[in-house]
Amino acid sequence: MDYSVLEKSTLFSGVPAKELRDDLEAVPHHIQCYDKGETVFHLMGDANRIGVILEGRVQAQKPFPNGSQVNVSVRNPGEMIGPAAVFSKSQKYPCDVVSLEPSTIIVFRREDILLLLQKDLRIMKNFMTELATATYMLQQRLELLSYSGIAQKAAFYLLIQARQSGKNVIRIPDSVSNWAMVMNVSRSSLHRELKKLESDGIITYDPPTIEIHDTETLQNVLSK
Repeated sequence: MDYSVLEKSTLFSGVPAKELRDDLEAVPHHIQCYDKGETVFHLMGDANRIGVILEGRVQAQKPFPNGSQVNVSVRNPGEMIGPAAVFSKSQKYPCDVVSLEPSTIIVFRREDILLLLQKDLRIMKNFMTELATATYMLQQRLELLSYSGIAQKAAFYLLIQARQSGKNVIRIPDSVSNWAMVMNVSRSSLHRELKKLESDGIITYDPPTIEIHDTETLQNVLSK
């Protein structure tokens, strides 16, 4: 196993490869590969497994009876999937988790992740931080979805990223297509609104980055 990927992961950050190897040798786990489009976790399935992505990307998707779907989040190499559901009261996955491309995931059962957390307090701290961050990101996600306009959604995302990073140059998440997917809008519509913001002198739209020139005017977009 390539422990360098795990060393950079949210769960194992700060744990040297040798110590990480020792920890994992003492805790049951397995490596699972998924094809593009394959479901990793099923909506309302028993939440008894947590994964750490080694390769590829997955997306949490919430389908609705009317056929619509909300793309909740995209998870990349080094990130966890399923921790909140596994330790929730219902112990059910709230979304489908689908592989966006061929993916490799290291999988732990609930009882085994508990054993791992007990063995290494650094991993426990990382795990708690990840759960807290996921809760915070969900709150932001809900606020994002409360905006109906595409320009408003883009403005909200850019302002949040600028506030968190302290920088006015924001990197687009993966690609414009993926960003549009996360915000549940079409790529063409998002592209059109970003070009309009650029023509108004509010931003410079130069994928894979966007530079904010006028924070106050961008903030005013939210109230339109």
